[in-house]
Amino acid sequence: MISKRTLAKAVSHGLAGDWTKAHKIVMQDEDDEFACWIHAVLHRQEGDLPNARYWYARCGRRLRKGIAPEAELREIEKALGA
Repeated sequence: MISKRTLAKAVSHGLAGDWTKAHKIVMQDEDDEFACWIHAVLHRQEGDLPNARYWYARCGRRLRKGIAPEAELREIEKALGA
């Protein structure tokens, strides 16, 4: 199980534009709901919407077109308590 602290680091990397570091972190636990959610947003950032939809489905969420990926990462940050 991946820690919330580690997931918060992935969010920070995503917000800073370091997709590779963020992606490496979330790939450590592909069953964690938050890791899958972050993974989905990262793929949105890179423009890979089919892959993003896959990861949203893995965490029981849907891609929301009305919110920027960065704003969604901030939502995740709050949900993690970071």
